[in-house]
Amino acid sequence: MTYEEYTESLSQTSPPAHISQLLQALWYDANGDWESAHNIAQSSEGTKAYDHLHAYLHRVEGDTWNAGYWYRRAGAEVFKGSLKEEWESLVRLLLK
Repeated sequence: MTYEEYTESLSQTSPPAHISQLLQALWYDANGDWESAHNIAQSSEGTKAYDHLHAYLHRVEGDTWNAGYWYRRAGAEVFKGSLKEEWESLVRLLLK
C-alpha cells in the first residue's frame, strides 16, 4: 500500500483489513479515535515500534512528560516537528 492509498482509506468507516496493527492505530488516531489507537499501543508494550506509537499518542494527548517516557522506552528521539509531521513520518516508516 502506498502513502496515498493509506490516506485515501481515512474516509472509509473502518481501517483496511490487511494493514498492520500499528497502521490501524494511526488510522484510528487520524479519525479522532484516540482510545482505540492507544489500546493498540498498549497491546504490545515493550516493543519499540509500539512504544514509539505510544509516545506519539501521548504527545497528541498533550502529556509531554508521559510522551518523553515512551520515547525513551522506544529508544527514539523526541519528535520536534508538528503532530501532523510525526503522524506522516510514522505512517511512511510503517508502510516500508
